[in-house]
Amino acid sequence: MATGWAGDGAVQDQIDATISDAIKRARSQLPQGPGLTRCEECDAAIPEARRKALPGVRLCITCQEAHDQEQSGQSGYNRRGSKDSQLR
Repeated sequence: MATGWAGDGAVQDQIDATISDAIKRARSQLPQGPGLTRCEECDAAIPEARRKALPGVRLCITCQEAHDQEQSGQSGYNRRGSKDSQLR
């Protein structure tokens, strides 16, 4: 029977779903495969310490920061529990 009220734990379920989605997105963006010695965008040398810390790295620090800035503008918003999502 639909009462219009959220069930017990609905808020926590929404929080858990948001965190789970963020973790999946972050894991999908991790570099994979062999790393590069030179940045694929600007051809700058990638330091050995960075290649050891991040296996599969493909960008230098400067280019990675620029890439991260672009990605932060596209951050996800969990609309699963939003009433607005039901109106659109």
